[in-house]
Amino acid sequence: MAKHLVSMMILTVSSIGMLTGCDNSTDKTNTASEPAVPSEQSESTDSATNPTAKDIDWKAIASTEKAANRADYNYPFALDSQNVRDYADYFRVDNATAQHNLTVSMASNEALSKVLDQLDSSYTSHELTDGENIELIIHTTSDIKASSYDYVFEEDFAKGLILPIVIKPDGVKGDVKAHGEVQE
Repeated sequence: MAKHLVSMMILTVSSIGMLTGCDNSTDKTNTASEPAVPSEQSESTDSATNPTAKDIDWKAIASTEKAANRADYNYPFALDSQNVRDYADYFRVDNATAQHNLTVSMASNEALSKVLDQLDSSYTSHELTDGENIELIIHTTSDIKASSYDYVFEEDFAKGLILPIVIKPDGVKGDVKAHGEVQE
C-alpha cells in the first residue's frame, strides 16, 4: 500500500513538473525581495575547468515570502494522517519529518520550474532526496556553475517552507536514484 501511494505521488509530481517546466507564461522576476544568500558548492572537475560557466540568477528565482517556522507551521497533512505515517514508515523518518518532506516534495515544482527557465539545454536531470534533510538536486552540463540556494515557497500549499536547491554540473542523466528509492 505504501509503495503504491509513494509511486502514485512520484508519478503525479513528475508529471506536473514536466508540464510546469514547459510553461513560460508564469515567468517573473522578483527584484524587490532579498533572496537568501546562495552558497557556492565545491565545483566539479568539469565546471572548474570551464571558466565561462554561467551562474544561476538566484534573484530571478527568489520569492518575496518570509521563511516560516516549521515547529508551528500549519501543514496540509495531519501529523497522524495515513499519508504521513506511510511516508514515515517507508523512508524511516519520524512523522514530523515525513509531514514536512511530503509537503515540500509535492510543492517542489514551483522552485524547479523557475530554475529550469534559466537552464534551457543545460538541464540533464533532477532528484529530490528523502530522509532527514530533503533537497532538490538539479544536474546540469558543465556550462553551469555549481551553487546552492534556499528557496522559500510562495504558493499557498507550502507557503513559507524552505527547499534547499543544489546545482550539480555533473551531467548525470539516467543513473540518478529516483525519488522514492530506498537503499537497503
